[in-house]
Amino acid sequence: MNDPAIQATRTLLIDALGSAPDANTSNPDLRTMFTPSSHRLALDPDVTVVRGARGTGKTYWAKALTDPELREVASASYMMPRLGRIEVITAFALEGGDEPAFPGKRTLADLVTQGVDPRDLWSAVVLTALKVPEALAIKPWSERIRWTRENGEAYENALRRADRRTREQGKTLVLLFDALDHLHNDREHLDQLLSGLFEVALELRLTTGTLRAKIFVRPDMYESAPKAFADASKLGANATDLSWSRENLYGLLFHQLGNHTSDQAKAFRKATGEWRPEGEGRYIAPVDVIADQRRQEEVLVSLAGPFMGTDRRKGHTYTWVPNHLQDGLGRVSPRTWLHTLFRSAQLTAERYAGHTLPLHYDAIRESLSSASKNRVDELTDDIGWAALAVKLLEGSQVPMEPSAVRFAWESNRLSGRIVELLEDVKQGSGPRKIDNLTAILEELLELGVMTRRTNGAIDLPDVYRLAFNIGRKGGVARKPVA
Repeated sequence: MNDPAIQATRTLLIDALGSAPDANTSNPDLRTMFTPSSHRLALDPDVTVVRGARGTGKTYWAKALTDPELREVASASYMMPRLGRIEVITAFALEGGDEPAFPGKRTLADLVTQGVDPRDLWSAVVLTALKVPEALAIKPWSERIRWTRENGEAYENALRRADRRTREQGKTLVLLFDALDHLHNDREHLDQLLSGLFEVALELRLTTGTLRAKIFVRPDMYESAPKAFADASKLGANATDLSWSRENLYGLLFHQLGNHTSDQAKAFRKATGEWRPEGEGRYIAPVDVIADQRRQEEVLVSLAGPFMGTDRRKGHTYTWVPNHLQDGLGRVSPRTWLHTLFRSAQLTAERYAGHTLPLHYDAIRESLSSASKNRVDELTDDIGWAALAVKLLEGSQVPMEPSAVRFAWESNRLSGRIVELLEDVKQGSGPRKIDNLTAILEELLELGVMTRRTNGAIDLPDVYRLAFNIGRKGGVARKPVA
């Protein structure tokens, strides 16, 4: 007979995690917004560059910063009162409203073809974001950029006026830049565009007191962009990384469970300590539930048991799950993390309904295939050429010798197929050297899509391997995903 309390908790896992926020399809909300300690600097107005891999929270925080109510929550959570005194303008993103401050991707491609200087382009975007009348009166972007280039004094005067205005208001004006992988499909052009943006952003930082740029960008794109301009070293001093420790991941999980609207969430809060109410249905978990490994493991054991089988030989659940979801650089996407536990609860309800805990270890193991598909979908959307490269290894087994990887790519025309892929305007940028298979392999290693063993053989993290139907002797079994 099923225990009603266990069934209720299982339902909570399905309901709370199935509706977990995804910044690509919905906006962050007050109740479920989680503020991991490691993300504090990402919101600091003086931090210019925020580096983060896909799914680590770049777009989430970019959107949250545009919402005054969410900024107030973050301000209180991070003890950063300055966040309550900023004005935020989206200077580049996938969505810019009816009158965006930036040109669309096709227009950008045309401007690059015309040989526009990236620094002039971003200076024009800054004027547009600041709603400088002289710039707004010029409609074609090519002409607006030309005017900006030819009127350097007017540009500087506009910055001084905006700086003075925000200073008198006691505010800081932050220009947000997100989704930069969609700037241009050609990697060389993308690098130059980013270099120009970094230079203009640093100039704002160094020459004004209250105007700031905040640039959300992938780490590999940041490293690839040239930084040959003056004071470029100061850009790195004003940069931070979005990272998710194991404690952060479990804190996110428990925050979602405790902040659901159901009675089951109330029972979960009661079972895990004194949650602090913050109004409007938002609760803050006890510090140990958010940050203490031992306490987090106790909570997880109450949900899934201590082991990934009948004893410790199959692995400890607390470490096993995040370890099998990380990429080659040890990073776990929080979106994939929540999806894994959501799918585990679904599979437990479908196949192990009589289990004595809300999550069955076999259901967790089986959910990895679904999690891998979810992660590969993200990779395909974000770095399509990387997904294509791994897909051409489908049906093989790792570890593989680098020569075998290159042979598979050469046999399947990888370079030519990447060129064809990038003809789609919706695709992001390509690899740095499309025609060099060794360079492509090295870039995949840098991205964490692949790993290199100590003997030089090439391997794949489970979070990518399973969805691409690539085997590994002794590894987690591949299962079809419904």
